[in-house]
Amino acid sequence: MDVDSSIVKKVEKLCTEIDEHNHRYYVQDQPSIADAEYDRLLRQLEQLEATHPELIVATSPTQRVGAKPDNGFAEVSHELPMLSLGNAFEDEEVREFHARVVNRLEIEQIEYAVEPKLDGLAISLLYEGGKLIRGATRGDGYTGEDVTLNVRAIRSVPLQLRTSTPPPRIEIRGEVVMPKAGFDALNRNQTDIGGKLYVNPRNAAAGSLRQLDPAISATRPLEFYAYSAGITEGVDLPPTHSGVLDYFESLGLRVTQNRSVVIGAEALIKAYEVMGESRDSLSYEIDGIVYKVNLITLQERLGFVSRAPRWALARKFPAQEEMTIVESIDVQVGRTGAITPVARLKPVFVGGVTVSNATLHNHTEIQRLDVRVGDTVIVRRAGDVIPEVVSVVIDQRNTNSQPYDFPTLCPVCESDIVYEDQGIIGRCSGGLFCQAQVKESIKHFVSRKAMDIEGLGSKVVDVLVDDGLIKNAGDIFSITHEQFAALDRMAEKSAQNLIDSIEKSKRTTLPRFLFGLGIPQIGETTAGQLANSFGDLESIRLATEEDLQAVPDIGPIVAKNVSEFFAQKHNQEVIEKLLEAGITWPDVEVAEQDGELSGKTIVLTGTFSSLGRTEAKEKLAALGAKVTSSVSKKTDLVIAGSEPGSKVDKAEKLGVLVVGEVELLEYLS
Repeated sequence: MDVDSSIVKKVEKLCTEIDEHNHRYYVQDQPSIADAEYDRLLRQLEQLEATHPELIVATSPTQRVGAKPDNGFAEVSHELPMLSLGNAFEDEEVREFHARVVNRLEIEQIEYAVEPKLDGLAISLLYEGGKLIRGATRGDGYTGEDVTLNVRAIRSVPLQLRTSTPPPRIEIRGEVVMPKAGFDALNRNQTDIGGKLYVNPRNAAAGSLRQLDPAISATRPLEFYAYSAGITEGVDLPPTHSGVLDYFESLGLRVTQNRSVVIGAEALIKAYEVMGESRDSLSYEIDGIVYKVNLITLQERLGFVSRAPRWALARKFPAQEEMTIVESIDVQVGRTGAITPVARLKPVFVGGVTVSNATLHNHTEIQRLDVRVGDTVIVRRAGDVIPEVVSVVIDQRNTNSQPYDFPTLCPVCESDIVYEDQGIIGRCSGGLFCQAQVKESIKHFVSRKAMDIEGLGSKVVDVLVDDGLIKNAGDIFSITHEQFAALDRMAEKSAQNLIDSIEKSKRTTLPRFLFGLGIPQIGETTAGQLANSFGDLESIRLATEEDLQAVPDIGPIVAKNVSEFFAQKHNQEVIEKLLEAGITWPDVEVAEQDGELSGKTIVLTGTFSSLGRTEAKEKLAALGAKVTSSVSKKTDLVIAGSEPGSKVDKAEKLGVLVVGEVELLEYLS
């Protein structure tokens, strides 16, 4: 019976499309679709060919395992084909696989070896007399690429098997992967040097191993895990697959530790669930689990179909990457003022959930990806990790698309967006006013090392803001006793204690006040240096960036943060409200430029009976000292009170002078 012409055309189109994606992924290292989309295309073709076997041709992607080798490497013919595995996506498919095995073998109790399905590049290692002779990629399963020099650079590949009785000849097959941490570090480095970024660890592993210059491969963080044997001569392997992996381990090869042996279909399904729960904690990426009949003699009885063994099955996890469309790009303001761009997506099911939003991290990442509204993108979600856009499918971009224009003003309060960390991290500069940051800015302002308002804890601040009683730190000082007492679970006595604590906090110090303002990157020490260098708040507010950089340890970025914070009108208004509420501090004596402690780095440790730690720090800073919290080779002096702890021990090991409270008082007098 003739096949409908539309089906013939569909099969031809799928063959062409899949071949193109194979070429892009394996040869050009430039995938243009998500892995899940590739799997769907291949599955469509398999189903059509299963229904219409007369349409199967020798060049169909279903009759091949991978892609043709790159012309840059010598070809290697595999003595035993490196075939791929059949895939399953549902529990019922696993039960059907088990049923086929049972029916063919006529054995009810089947033992399976279970191991993670590593997401990397399949490799064949040939050893003769225990020495590594050749490394080859799988290629199309019959012909691969000779990557011996590159494989030798992988430290987990032994150049000599660790045994006194090596097999005369053995081929060990496995997966080259790039650990998650190594992948992140590689892309950071590629960004720094303006190099090509990799889409995922598997793409990175393939691209790194197939570098024509082995010196480049040697710099990449690749690892090898053995998972099966190919040809063997002069050696009797253990009778089970799990035993073979144990044998590989005894030869000095790395094998996955997350493996087990189970019996029956339901145990296979349970193993899949357990593996899925541990997936995100693994150091490398896996995209599923592999089941193999454990007894080798049973594997031999089961044999192969055209492109896969009957005795093995790969159960895939829900796709962590999918394709969808960017419908808009917004920016969100975090509780600390950090500006995060977010892609609003056409909803897509990925990583087990429906995703409609994905982070774009920062404006630099938007520029790197060149992501635009209307773009088709690949979205990734791994476990509980926030979904992110990992790449743009440029081929599907609209011709009239425009680059995204990142905002310069905070979308919440319209304060300027300033940049930190070498211009990468954007942050709203309206820290005292911006309603997206109000809770965190108030909690910081009232904290012990800032204004030290006892009783005004996190939960109370949340209630005050949620009830509309305060909109910024300046409103704290206008709350009445009656308003506090009306709060849920707030007794009369507690309300009065809060009023008293707020009144007491008005008598503070300039360093505490500066620290409480929450200026980005202004900690206690830097706040003290600003106070002691300028002497009063007005001088700091009017200081230029050049003036600010004259303060010890203040560089261009911190100077810019301070200058822009005080330049914001909203911040100025809140500061004026605070001063009008009656906040005062003693006059600050400008630090001595040539005093005995000028330029000295001092660490305080332990308890001082004559004065508090904060007071001591402020007085030392007024004498020109820099007070830090940790001991290092750059520390000039450690002042120890009672029960000083390990800092004294470290100082003595480093040869740093240690003195006591008596000497501290002498310095201050």
